[in-house]
Amino acid sequence: MTDYGNDLEFGVFPTPLAASPQQTVDLAVTAEDAGLDLISIQDHPYVPAFLDTWTHLSFIAARTSRIRVSGNVLNLPLRPPAVLARAAASLDLLSDGRFEMALGTGAAPDVIAAMGGPKRTPGEGRRALEEAIEIMREMWDTSSRGGVHVRGDFYTVDGAKRGPTPAHPIGISVGAYKPRMLDLVGRLCDGWLPSLSYLPGGTPDLTAMNAAIDEAATSVGREPAAIRRYLNVGGTFSDEPGGLLSGPPESWAEDLAGLTRDYGITGFIFATDDPAEVETIGTRVAPAARELVAARRAS
Repeated sequence: MTDYGNDLEFGVFPTPLAASPQQTVDLAVTAEDAGLDLISIQDHPYVPAFLDTWTHLSFIAARTSRIRVSGNVLNLPLRPPAVLARAAASLDLLSDGRFEMALGTGAAPDVIAAMGGPKRTPGEGRRALEEAIEIMREMWDTSSRGGVHVRGDFYTVDGAKRGPTPAHPIGISVGAYKPRMLDLVGRLCDGWLPSLSYLPGGTPDLTAMNAAIDEAATSVGREPAAIRRYLNVGGTFSDEPGGLLSGPPESWAEDLAGLTRDYGITGFIFATDDPAEVETIGTRVAPAARELVAARRAS
């Protein structure tokens, strides 16, 4: 049982269809009105049926006033890290500190290459990600003097001027599953963002993955609780409980509280395009789950 004690956060993960460009924007407004914390957009720049994620996040931020925005996850091979850092800081300033960074190494190397990006092996993608994180944090660090100098195997930044300073310290989360990527999360990242549907063993896989992150964190003197554990999930509302996140809102709340208690998950991002589901999650599921977790922690 692992509860890292962080506050619970709830978000949505809609489909950014170009055929209905306002749908996700309207859903973000619904999510904000329902009290949710985050809206995140998948980033597949090689899919013409999807809107560009960065443009989409900027438009959503302009249409909302409280909810935070993030990629889920941003495709690093097609977004150079120094430029991405400036874009992130700019959106964070324009949105009064509502942008969070979530990165991925790119899961489709052939189509990334077809778009003009680099075709990397998983190991190369991991090393490139580590270099990118260093570059982005250096670009945001305007308290240091001089330019940014990072000479890596995949990215070289030699004298780039720092800034602008983000409106708040931007956290960097990474979608990761393999041991060396989990090690990177523990050593360097602010958050971990897997998808439940990608875990071949289901929720029990989270135990071993958490342990790998925790071990990497402690090896460099970090507290494991400093790394927020997010999870992309899906579910179905129905009258009777029928398994994990299948049933009435009350059973969803119990399931989510159990994921916090047993696996340390405190950031739940729901894949849905249904405004009614978003409203139910925000007004019924999230408050009930917070109450259950608070009561269990108090006892």
